[in-house]
Amino acid sequence: MANELNSLLEPGMLVRHPAQPDWGLGQVQSNINGKITVNFEHNGKVTIDGAHVALMLVSQS
Repeated sequence: MANELNSLLEPGMLVRHPAQPDWGLGQVQSNINGKITVNFEHNGKVTIDGAHVALMLVSQS
């Protein structure tokens, strides 16, 4: 797995894609068997293979 954090991501959490900063902030929609669906501000809904991309959690304070 690219990042153990990916397994902890839950719907509603905010993330960024490290290789696609222009996609903006993304909200996790689902995380099923390492396939993470995220709705990004500037790129819409994307399904990401958590084994290959380590999403970055954004603080929700």
